[in-house]
Amino acid sequence: MTATATTPTQFGIFTVGDVTPDPTTGRTPTEHERITAMLTIARKAEEVGLDVFATGEHHNPPFVPSSPTTMLGWIAARTERLILSTSTTLITTNDPVKIAEDFAMLQHIAEGRVDVMMGRGNTGPVYPWFGQDIRQGIPLAIENYALLRRLWTEDVVDWQGRFRTPLQGFTSTPRPLDGVPPFVWHGSIRSPEIAEQAAYYGDGFFANNIFWPKDHFKHLINLYRDRFEHYGHGTRQQAYVGLGGQVFMRKNSQDAVNEFRPYFDNAPVYGHGPSLEEFTDQTPLTVGSPQEVIDKTLTFRESFGDYQRQLFLMDHAGLPLKTVLEQLDLLGEEVVPVLRKEMAAGRPAGTADAPTHTARVAAHAARTGAHHDEQKGAAA
Repeated sequence: MTATATTPTQFGIFTVGDVTPDPTTGRTPTEHERITAMLTIARKAEEVGLDVFATGEHHNPPFVPSSPTTMLGWIAARTERLILSTSTTLITTNDPVKIAEDFAMLQHIAEGRVDVMMGRGNTGPVYPWFGQDIRQGIPLAIENYALLRRLWTEDVVDWQGRFRTPLQGFTSTPRPLDGVPPFVWHGSIRSPEIAEQAAYYGDGFFANNIFWPKDHFKHLINLYRDRFEHYGHGTRQQAYVGLGGQVFMRKNSQDAVNEFRPYFDNAPVYGHGPSLEEFTDQTPLTVGSPQEVIDKTLTFRESFGDYQRQLFLMDHAGLPLKTVLEQLDLLGEEVVPVLRKEMAAGRPAGTADAPTHTARVAAHAARTGAHHDEQKGAAA
């Protein structure tokens, strides 16, 4: 089965794969338990009607997803509709040749249900672990991605740069499925250079706005939209924007707050900092009823415009698997159907649909056919 037809907005979840003690019991899952839980969560995401499952990439405890394509390949074999993505692929410390090969292979295995999110990660020591210098983070991201695109779009590549050995007459295998590489999102929480990079190539820009106030991300997204139009890829509305989010729900709002508070207070990323109330006021985190999640998520368009992908973080901070699966039931049954309806109803004409392999193959065929017709006309 190929990737699903294009839809206005894709909804899904992303995981960071943290192995965190449950603060209510003190028990820490094993790495094996956490990995198998993530696989269960991915299959549940398809079961409840979500569009996307995305995993981060980390190479340090307490995180386990060091090999995203291995995990996504397993999930691909056990799902039919779910788009498989990364929420970070480390473009700075992975070899672009290996990224090109791994994700093209995953494309074939998943019948096109694959895209990838490039990022620099949030762990400084990862650079020397893979022989790189963190001070070169932005130049690495720019050069490595430029090479990656050539590896996917050119059958034979001659290349020389600053950060790796030259390539002479190199062909990356396998070639992208149907001649169309995976769609690329560029993820960022702070860097205008990455928004510029996404716009330059006509790729997607994912603002993982789960930690910082919205005004910061509003600036980055507006920059990306302006530059997307500047480079001739379409109007600002035709740019591809994705957003992060975090939710915890119960039927009763106060029950959600009471249950989630100890997990928030002890989370490895934001625990022992701002209060739960302060964090929910200033960031997309929503802790409450399904209706409160709907209401807050619908406000994102006021700041960022209509967008193509919404991913929620739901399995972090030591939450038990049973609880996460209950959250997915609520998300799939009560929240996402309403969001789909409301966001589609208010969507301005000319707004880009979410990218899928099926739609991109059709667009590629149309461009190729038009180019062929131009050549025939010139020859005549």
